Amino acid sequence: MSSPVSTSHLQLAAFALGTVGWILCTVSMGIVEWRVWHVDNNTIISSGVAWVGIWKVCFISYLHVSPGYKEQFCHKFSGYDFSIPHEIYAAQGLLLIAMFTGLLGLTATIFALRNVCMGITHKTLITRFFLVGGFFYVLAGLCVLIPVSWNFYSVTHNQSITFPPSYFMPSSPAAQEAGAAIPIGIVAVILLLLSGTFSLSYRLPVTANTITKF
Repeated sequence: MSSPVSTSHLQLAAFALGTVGWILCTVSMGIVEWRVWHVDNNTIISSGVAWVGIWKVCFISYLHVSPGYKEQFCHKFSGYDFSIPHEIYAAQGLLLIAMFTGLLGLTATIFALRNVCMGITHKTLITRFFLVGGFFYVLAGLCVLIPVSWNFYSVTHNQSITFPPSYFMPSSPAAQEAGAAIPIGIVAVILLLLSGTFSLSYRLPVTANTITKF
């Protein structure tokens, strides 16, 4: 007869994948390189490249338009900037939800694996923890997938953003490309969804010592 430990290898892999996916989700949320804008006018944007993130926009300027950043000027998005596209504000909220739900998934998986390793074969308890963890992993993956896909669509269609004058940004780039945050987000989605699938597939083996309560 197989033991619970020997049948939980996929769930252990789910924990590892979920941990990496959650970290990558957090990294993608924090970096500014979601969209890379290439501009023709180098008067203020000296390098000709600007980075548009979900929290702020940054570029290199030799005019020191912002003394606090020396040569790098960054302007944080405000909730009152109605010209900022919906996909940016949606990404802010959804990635915060993904970070929180991913953490809940990790916590539930840790409790389930702890019970398995300690030989606590209460079928209902362990199964519920794995199911809850898998649900949160899948939810986190979907919350990352939506903003990543939405912003990638905007990049591939070279959509413009009407920034307020205080941003020192043109309304549209000469060209734009996906920044590092988007592929990082895609990897996070894959890992989180795989983790959720593995967690949801758990079935406790029936043994003589299994305690089943309904």
